[in-house]
Amino acid sequence: MTTSRSLPPRPSLDSLRKQAKQLARESAAGDAAAIARARARVPQVALPLSQRNAQLVIAREYGYAGWQDLTAEVTKRLGHGLEWAAAQARRTIHDNDLGRLKQLLAEYPALLSWRGEGDLGLLGAATVAYGDAFDPEREKNFTRRACTELLIDAGALVTASVVEGLLQSRARGLLQLFYQEGLLPRTLKFLAALGDPDAVRVALAENGSDLAIVNEAFACACRFKHDAIASLLLDRSIALDPALGKQVDDSGGRGAFVKSFIEDASPDLTRAAALGPWKTLVIGKIRRAAHGDLAACLRDLQREPWLLGDDFVWFQNDLIGVATLNGRDDIIAGFLELSPAIVRRQPPPPSQAIEFAITYGHTRLMPLLTRIWPVPDDLPHAAGLGNLERVRRWFDESGAPALSDVNRHFPHNRVHFEVNDPWEATPAQKVLDTALAWAVINRHFAVADFLLQHGADINSRWNSHEPASILHHLVFEDNYESMQYLIDRGIDMTIEDYRWNANVIGWARHGKSDEKMAQWLEDAKRRRQQSSG
Repeated sequence: MTTSRSLPPRPSLDSLRKQAKQLARESAAGDAAAIARARARVPQVALPLSQRNAQLVIAREYGYAGWQDLTAEVTKRLGHGLEWAAAQARRTIHDNDLGRLKQLLAEYPALLSWRGEGDLGLLGAATVAYGDAFDPEREKNFTRRACTELLIDAGALVTASVVEGLLQSRARGLLQLFYQEGLLPRTLKFLAALGDPDAVRVALAENGSDLAIVNEAFACACRFKHDAIASLLLDRSIALDPALGKQVDDSGGRGAFVKSFIEDASPDLTRAAALGPWKTLVIGKIRRAAHGDLAACLRDLQREPWLLGDDFVWFQNDLIGVATLNGRDDIIAGFLELSPAIVRRQPPPPSQAIEFAITYGHTRLMPLLTRIWPVPDDLPHAAGLGNLERVRRWFDESGAPALSDVNRHFPHNRVHFEVNDPWEATPAQKVLDTALAWAVINRHFAVADFLLQHGADINSRWNSHEPASILHHLVFEDNYESMQYLIDRGIDMTIEDYRWNANVIGWARHGKSDEKMAQWLEDAKRRRQQSSG
């Protein structure tokens, strides 16, 4: 006999999550009734139940095929309406499910004018690339052309943020689509990105006296590797700014300059318009050097002292972030010895440097970074730095989280939010799971054990970029010790990531091309299955 349930008129998603956690705990304790419930709904399910599989059991007990279907019904009953539909549509776009997208648009016509965070709307969900999309295969993987065409045909709102995003992501196919549909502004930078020399010449004749506009178009032409158009635009920039001509000639000539710009610069287009080609190229070269060439990075900084001044604190911030991401304490230390303005700026500019240091296991950089930024006083940062005493203070006497205002804790207090965040968890759970991830990444296993005992989910969909698992993140950090910790404590190794639908072994074998690690993970999974019977 199986358990069958009915949802109340106004169900609680938090209550359903707690039911799943309780079922997982009871099955782990060997409770016969809990195991029977699980086997009745998912006959071949592995024991002990992972949180994910416990949620599947609960969903089926309520008559739904899966957890996503159950949570969608809960959200719908709570009357969120358009926001619920937008969340469904974003997931549908990710899945490239044209039939479901058509259905949602028919049921919720207001989706076509819905804007959402970042003023991107649904077209943003279909066109914004996870990474650089210049290669056609990457554009296919990172964007959703069929959904884009459907939305355009249906009359979806096209915002400035969407078309500007095509320039930043270098999605050439989508750029052409928007052009053919008459959705691109006929401005110089878009014509330069499209690679139409005749149209660029016409635009220059009509509006080629604004140096900032020409500079931005030059950066766009280089970004899309249209060297002939870039040369044409550089000539116009030099005509408007003769000092630029001398700088270019001294650096090896116009052809060499265009080639270097195409190879070295990935500029913020708005800043490129204001800075001009020369300064933009210098910044691009130094930023690239910060990935590895200490001598070149410091030499160029000393040669260009204007970059150390108050007007370029944004660049200094970015440089420290790049060096932190790559664990380059030598570059940060050498840079700080040059006394850049960022050291004196009060308050310091918002930065992801400390976040990068903890997320990527570079906490040895903290003494350098805290010369500029204080460490946020919240649960995840305390966990990431291994401060168990401070971690305990974020829980009450009963062991429940006592976070006060959840918005004061990472990731909710972060500098940058994901516009379309598909990580489905409550705000408090995201705090707990981020704290767990940061503790594990930095090998603070006593802290991690405490968090697991107090509500953190080992099967969290946390990841440094898009939802996957903590184990997925560790693959690219070569962090075997932390991976073993998670495996020993029962992490679900079948979890698939949001983008590629691949488990951690797939990430090691195909994403990282590390067959040794893939074999190690397979062996660890096999040993765990054998030991559990």
